[in-house]
Amino acid sequence: MTTDKAHLPELPALMVEAQVRAALEEDLGRAGDITSQATIGPDKTARCSVAVREAGVVCGMTLAATAFRLIDPTIRFEAHVFDGDPVEPGHRIASVEGPARGVLAAERVALNFLMHLSGIASHTARFAALIADTPARITCTRKTLPGLRAVEKFAVRCGGGSSHRYGLDDAILIKDNHIAVCGGIAASLNAARAFAGHLVKIEIEVDTLEQFAEVLAHGGADVVLLDNMGADLLAEAVKMNAGRLVLEASGNVDLSTVHAIAETGVDFISTSKITMAAPTLDIGLDIAIS
Repeated sequence: MTTDKAHLPELPALMVEAQVRAALEEDLGRAGDITSQATIGPDKTARCSVAVREAGVVCGMTLAATAFRLIDPTIRFEAHVFDGDPVEPGHRIASVEGPARGVLAAERVALNFLMHLSGIASHTARFAALIADTPARITCTRKTLPGLRAVEKFAVRCGGGSSHRYGLDDAILIKDNHIAVCGGIAASLNAARAFAGHLVKIEIEVDTLEQFAEVLAHGGADVVLLDNMGADLLAEAVKMNAGRLVLEASGNVDLSTVHAIAETGVDFISTSKITMAAPTLDIGLDIAIS
Protein backbone atom coordinates (compact mmCIF):
# COMPACT_ATOMS: atom_id res chain seq x y z
CA MET A 1 0.00 0.00 0.00
CA THR A 2 1.04 3.62 -0.49
CA THR A 3 0.49 6.02 2.37
CA ASP A 4 -1.19 9.34 1.60
CA LYS A 5 1.72 11.76 2.15
CA ALA A 6 -0.62 14.75 2.41
CA HIS A 7 -2.00 13.38 5.69
CA LEU A 8 1.30 12.38 7.28
CA PRO A 9 2.49 14.44 10.24
CA GLU A 10 5.92 16.02 10.18
CA LEU A 11 8.53 15.42 12.84
CA PRO A 12 9.89 18.81 13.96
CA ALA A 13 13.59 19.18 13.15
CA LEU A 14 14.35 20.02 16.79
CA MET A 15 12.74 16.76 17.94
CA VAL A 16 14.57 14.72 15.32
CA GLU A 17 17.92 16.23 16.21
CA ALA A 18 17.40 15.60 19.92
CA GLN A 19 16.54 11.93 19.31
CA VAL A 20 19.49 11.36 17.00
CA ARG A 21 21.97 13.34 19.10
CA ALA A 22 21.13 11.25 22.17
CA ALA A 23 21.62 8.03 20.20
CA LEU A 24 24.96 9.19 18.78
CA GLU A 25 26.23 10.31 22.19
CA GLU A 26 25.31 6.91 23.60
CA ASP A 27 27.20 5.14 20.81
CA LEU A 28 30.27 7.40 20.66
CA GLY A 29 30.85 7.22 24.40
CA ARG A 30 33.89 9.04 25.76
CA ALA A 31 36.39 8.58 22.93
CA GLY A 32 34.40 8.32 19.70
CA ASP A 33 34.74 5.57 17.09
CA ILE A 34 38.15 4.24 18.06
CA THR A 35 37.95 1.41 15.51
CA SER A 36 37.65 3.80 12.57
CA GLN A 37 40.26 6.12 14.08
CA ALA A 38 42.66 3.20 14.38
CA THR A 39 42.12 1.67 10.94
CA ILE A 40 41.03 4.43 8.55
CA GLY A 41 43.03 7.49 7.59
CA PRO A 42 41.39 10.91 7.86
CA ASP A 43 41.72 11.46 4.11
CA LYS A 44 39.72 8.36 3.14
CA THR A 45 36.25 8.85 1.64
CA ALA A 46 33.45 6.39 1.10
CA ARG A 47 30.52 5.99 -1.27
CA CYS A 48 27.65 3.91 0.05
CA SER A 49 24.26 2.56 -0.89
CA VAL A 50 21.54 2.02 1.71
CA ALA A 51 19.25 -0.79 0.56
CA VAL A 52 16.40 -2.85 1.96
CA ARG A 53 16.67 -6.62 1.92
CA GLU A 54 12.99 -7.46 2.31
CA ALA A 55 9.64 -5.98 1.33
CA GLY A 56 8.15 -3.37 3.61
CA VAL A 57 7.38 0.30 4.21
CA VAL A 58 10.18 2.77 4.81
CA CYS A 59 10.28 5.12 7.78
CA GLY A 60 13.08 7.07 9.44
CA MET A 61 14.76 8.75 6.48
CA THR A 62 15.03 12.12 8.20
CA LEU A 63 16.55 10.59 11.31
CA ALA A 64 19.10 8.68 9.23
CA ALA A 65 20.07 11.82 7.32
CA THR A 66 20.42 13.71 10.59
CA ALA A 67 22.75 11.06 12.01
CA PHE A 68 25.24 11.55 9.18
CA ARG A 69 24.92 15.34 9.29
CA LEU A 70 25.56 15.56 13.02
CA ILE A 71 28.66 13.38 12.76
CA ASP A 72 30.07 15.35 9.82
CA PRO A 73 28.16 18.05 7.92
CA THR A 74 30.25 17.37 4.81
CA ILE A 75 28.70 13.90 4.41
CA ARG A 76 26.13 13.94 1.62
CA PHE A 77 22.96 11.91 2.24
CA GLU A 78 20.65 11.59 -0.76
CA ALA A 79 17.26 10.00 -0.12
CA HIS A 80 15.70 8.02 -2.98
CA VAL A 81 12.39 7.32 -1.22
CA PHE A 82 10.09 9.08 1.23
CA ASP A 83 8.78 7.93 4.58
CA GLY A 84 5.69 5.83 3.91
CA ASP A 85 6.91 4.47 0.58
CA PRO A 86 6.57 0.71 -0.05
CA VAL A 87 9.78 -1.05 -1.05
CA GLU A 88 10.86 -4.43 -2.37
CA PRO A 89 14.04 -6.45 -1.66
CA GLY A 90 17.08 -4.78 -3.18
CA HIS A 91 15.46 -1.34 -3.34
CA ARG A 92 18.14 1.34 -2.85
CA ILE A 93 16.61 3.91 -0.54
CA ALA A 94 19.56 6.29 -0.11
CA SER A 95 23.10 7.12 -1.18
CA VAL A 96 25.75 8.35 1.23
CA GLU A 97 29.12 9.87 0.38
CA GLY A 98 31.77 11.59 2.44
CA PRO A 99 34.66 11.09 4.89
CA ALA A 100 34.82 7.38 5.67
CA ARG A 101 35.40 7.81 9.39
CA GLY A 102 32.24 9.88 9.74
CA VAL A 103 30.17 7.58 7.57
CA LEU A 104 31.08 4.57 9.67
CA ALA A 105 30.57 6.41 12.95
CA ALA A 106 27.01 7.35 11.98
CA GLU A 107 26.11 4.10 10.18
CA ARG A 108 24.75 2.10 13.13
CA VAL A 109 22.58 4.85 14.58
CA ALA A 110 21.18 5.68 11.14
CA LEU A 111 20.38 2.04 10.42
CA ASN A 112 18.96 1.44 13.90
CA PHE A 113 16.39 4.17 13.39
CA LEU A 114 15.62 3.04 9.83
CA MET A 115 15.26 -0.64 10.69
CA HIS A 116 13.19 -0.09 13.83
CA LEU A 117 10.82 2.53 12.45
CA SER A 118 10.49 0.83 9.06
CA GLY A 119 9.65 -2.37 10.94
CA ILE A 120 6.81 -0.59 12.77
CA ALA A 121 5.55 1.02 9.56
CA SER A 122 5.68 -2.32 7.75
CA HIS A 123 3.88 -4.22 10.51
CA THR A 124 1.23 -1.52 10.73
CA ALA A 125 0.73 -1.76 6.98
CA ARG A 126 0.06 -5.51 7.30
CA PHE A 127 -2.74 -4.85 9.79
CA ALA A 128 -4.12 -1.94 7.77
CA ALA A 129 -4.19 -3.99 4.56
CA LEU A 130 -6.21 -6.74 6.24
CA ILE A 131 -9.02 -4.34 7.19
CA ALA A 132 -8.88 -2.08 4.13
CA ASP A 133 -12.28 -3.37 2.99
CA THR A 134 -13.91 -2.09 6.20
CA PRO A 135 -14.33 1.42 7.66
CA ALA A 136 -12.26 0.49 10.74
CA ARG A 137 -8.83 1.98 11.39
CA ILE A 138 -5.89 0.34 13.11
CA THR A 139 -4.43 2.46 15.89
CA CYS A 140 -1.46 2.30 18.24
CA THR A 141 -1.38 2.76 22.02
CA ARG A 142 0.90 4.24 24.68
CA LYS A 143 2.87 0.98 24.72
CA THR A 144 6.03 2.34 23.14
CA LEU A 145 9.72 2.23 24.00
CA PRO A 146 10.63 4.95 26.50
CA GLY A 147 11.97 8.01 24.72
CA LEU A 148 10.82 6.87 21.27
CA ARG A 149 7.07 7.45 21.45
CA ALA A 150 6.90 10.35 19.00
CA VAL A 151 8.94 8.61 16.30
CA GLU A 152 7.23 5.26 16.81
CA LYS A 153 3.81 6.87 16.48
CA PHE A 154 5.08 8.64 13.36
CA ALA A 155 6.04 5.23 11.98
CA VAL A 156 2.53 3.95 12.65
CA ARG A 157 1.14 6.83 10.60
CA CYS A 158 3.61 6.05 7.81
CA GLY A 159 2.28 2.49 7.75
CA GLY A 160 -1.29 3.61 7.31
CA GLY A 161 -2.38 3.45 10.95
CA SER A 162 -3.72 6.13 13.24
CA SER A 163 -2.52 7.31 16.62
CA HIS A 164 -4.18 6.97 19.97
CA ARG A 165 -3.36 9.59 22.59
CA TYR A 166 0.32 10.52 22.79
CA GLY A 167 0.48 10.66 26.57
CA LEU A 168 -1.45 11.03 29.78
CA ASP A 169 -2.06 14.71 29.12
CA ASP A 170 -3.83 14.94 25.75
CA ALA A 171 -6.99 12.89 26.38
CA ILE A 172 -8.85 11.29 29.28
CA LEU A 173 -9.01 7.49 29.19
CA ILE A 174 -10.92 6.06 32.15
CA LYS A 175 -9.78 2.46 32.61
CA ASP A 176 -11.04 -0.26 34.94
CA ASN A 177 -8.71 0.79 37.75
CA HIS A 178 -9.90 4.39 37.56
CA ILE A 179 -13.51 3.19 37.73
CA ALA A 180 -12.78 0.98 40.73
CA VAL A 181 -11.02 3.71 42.69
CA CYS A 182 -13.47 6.47 41.74
CA GLY A 183 -16.52 4.46 42.69
CA GLY A 184 -18.15 3.37 39.45
CA ILE A 185 -18.84 4.32 35.87
CA ALA A 186 -21.23 7.19 36.59
CA ALA A 187 -18.95 8.73 39.23
CA SER A 188 -15.88 8.56 37.00
CA LEU A 189 -17.70 10.04 33.99
CA ASN A 190 -19.13 12.87 36.11
CA ALA A 191 -15.70 13.67 37.51
CA ALA A 192 -14.04 13.52 34.09
CA ARG A 193 -16.62 15.79 32.46
CA ALA A 194 -16.33 18.32 35.27
CA PHE A 195 -12.54 18.36 34.91
CA ALA A 196 -12.08 18.26 31.12
CA GLY A 197 -11.72 21.31 28.97
CA HIS A 198 -14.03 21.66 25.99
CA LEU A 199 -11.38 20.31 23.59
CA VAL A 200 -10.44 17.26 25.69
CA LYS A 201 -12.00 13.98 24.61
CA ILE A 202 -13.17 11.45 27.20
CA GLU A 203 -12.89 7.70 26.58
CA ILE A 204 -14.01 5.00 28.99
CA GLU A 205 -13.10 1.32 29.02
CA VAL A 206 -15.73 -1.40 29.48
CA ASP A 207 -15.46 -5.16 29.29
CA THR A 208 -19.13 -6.21 29.46
CA LEU A 209 -22.27 -5.22 27.59
CA GLU A 210 -23.86 -4.33 30.92
CA GLN A 211 -21.14 -1.75 31.56
CA PHE A 212 -21.53 -0.45 28.03
CA ALA A 213 -25.28 -0.04 28.54
CA GLU A 214 -24.56 1.99 31.68
CA VAL A 215 -22.25 4.28 29.71
CA LEU A 216 -24.87 4.77 27.01
CA ALA A 217 -27.54 5.55 29.59
CA HIS A 218 -25.36 7.97 31.50
CA GLY A 219 -23.70 9.88 28.67
CA GLY A 220 -20.57 11.96 29.17
CA ALA A 221 -18.19 9.86 27.06
CA ASP A 222 -16.98 10.57 23.54
CA VAL A 223 -15.38 7.19 22.91
CA VAL A 224 -15.88 3.74 24.44
CA LEU A 225 -13.07 1.20 24.56
CA LEU A 226 -14.54 -2.30 24.26
CA ASP A 227 -11.89 -4.38 25.93
CA ASN A 228 -11.31 -8.08 25.32
CA MET A 229 -14.71 -8.72 23.76
CA GLY A 230 -15.14 -11.41 21.13
CA ALA A 231 -16.57 -10.64 17.71
CA ASP A 232 -20.13 -11.55 18.76
CA LEU A 233 -20.10 -9.18 21.72
CA LEU A 234 -18.50 -6.43 19.64
CA ALA A 235 -21.22 -6.78 17.01
CA GLU A 236 -23.88 -6.55 19.72
CA ALA A 237 -22.23 -3.44 21.14
CA VAL A 238 -22.25 -1.83 17.71
CA LYS A 239 -26.02 -2.48 17.49
CA MET A 240 -26.60 -1.07 20.96
CA ASN A 241 -24.55 2.01 20.13
CA ALA A 242 -26.52 2.85 16.98
CA GLY A 243 -23.88 5.32 15.87
CA ARG A 244 -23.96 7.44 19.05
CA LEU A 245 -20.38 7.09 20.29
CA VAL A 246 -17.04 6.25 18.69
CA LEU A 247 -16.21 2.62 19.40
CA GLU A 248 -12.71 1.22 19.82
CA ALA A 249 -11.99 -2.49 20.14
CA SER A 250 -8.91 -3.71 21.99
CA GLY A 251 -7.50 -6.98 23.28
CA ASN A 252 -6.60 -10.22 21.50
CA VAL A 253 -5.82 -8.32 18.30
CA ASP A 254 -3.39 -9.95 15.89
CA LEU A 255 -3.09 -10.59 12.17
CA SER A 256 -5.40 -13.61 12.42
CA THR A 257 -8.21 -11.83 14.29
CA VAL A 258 -8.13 -8.21 13.11
CA HIS A 259 -10.42 -8.65 10.09
CA ALA A 260 -13.16 -10.39 12.09
CA ILE A 261 -12.98 -7.57 14.63
CA ALA A 262 -13.21 -4.93 11.90
CA GLU A 263 -16.24 -6.64 10.35
CA THR A 264 -18.23 -6.06 13.55
CA GLY A 265 -18.50 -2.36 12.69
CA VAL A 266 -16.22 -0.79 15.31
CA ASP A 267 -14.52 2.44 14.35
CA PHE A 268 -11.01 1.76 15.64
CA ILE A 269 -8.96 -1.29 16.58
CA SER A 270 -6.09 -0.61 18.96
CA THR A 271 -3.16 -2.92 19.43
CA SER A 272 0.28 -2.67 20.99
CA LYS A 273 1.60 -5.28 18.57
CA ILE A 274 2.31 -2.72 15.87
CA THR A 275 4.80 -0.97 18.13
CA MET A 276 5.91 -3.54 20.70
CA ALA A 277 5.99 -6.68 18.55
CA ALA A 278 6.99 -5.34 15.14
CA PRO A 279 10.05 -7.08 13.67
CA THR A 280 12.72 -4.79 12.29
CA LEU A 281 12.98 -4.32 8.54
CA ASP A 282 16.29 -5.65 7.22
CA ILE A 283 18.24 -2.69 5.85
CA GLY A 284 21.96 -2.55 5.13
CA LEU A 285 24.65 -0.10 4.09
CA ASP A 286 27.06 -1.32 1.41
CA ILE A 287 30.26 0.69 1.23
CA ALA A 288 32.95 1.20 -1.40
CA ILE A 289 36.21 2.87 -0.37
CA SER A 290 37.56 5.51 -2.75
